[in-house]
Amino acid sequence: MSETKVVVGRIGKAHGIRGEVSVEPRTDEPDRRFEIGTVLETETPRGGVPHGPGRPARLTVRTTRWHQSRLLITFAEIPDRTAAETARGLLLLATIADGETPADPEEFYDHQLVGLRVVTTDGVEVGELAEVVHGAAQDLLVVKATDGREVLVPFVEALVPVVDLAAGRVEVRDQPGLLTELPDED
Repeated sequence: MSETKVVVGRIGKAHGIRGEVSVEPRTDEPDRRFEIGTVLETETPRGGVPHGPGRPARLTVRTTRWHQSRLLITFAEIPDRTAAETARGLLLLATIADGETPADPEEFYDHQLVGLRVVTTDGVEVGELAEVVHGAAQDLLVVKATDGREVLVPFVEALVPVVDLAAGRVEVRDQPGLLTELPDED
C-alpha cells in the first residue's frame, strides 16, 4: 500500500515561554490530524527539508488546545520559546494511505483533485486541474486550460457543483470572465 504526504498545518508564532506554538490548520479535521502522540513531518514553505538546530524533520504532538479560535500545540521536540521561534513557518505534513478519504464526503485531499479533467456543466472540455491554492478567504482551483491559459476558479459549490473522483472530472459552472474571456467593449 502506498502513502501520500499532505500538508495539515503551518507553525505560527510562539505562545508563552514553554515551547507552545500557534498552528494554522490546513485541514478540516484538526482533531484527527493533531491528536496527542501523532508524529508529523516538517518541511520549509518551499518544500525543502528543514535545516539547523531547532528545525526538526519530525514533530510529536504533546498537547493541543484552542485559545480564542487559535490552535495551540506543544511538540515534544520544541522545549522552549527560542525553539518555537526557530520552528516558525514550518509546514506540518501527515502521511495518509492511498485510498484514505476525509470523513466528510464533500471534502477532498489536494492530491485527489490534481490531474482531474475540468469541464463546464454543459460538457465543454476546459482543461486539467493543476493545483489547489489555499487562500485566506477560500480555496482556488488552478486550471491549465486547453488553450494554454492558467485559470483560477474559486472552489465554492456555486461555481464547482460536481467533483466526481470516480469519473476523473470536475464540473465548473462558467460565468462571464471566469473561463471564457469577456467580449471587448466597443
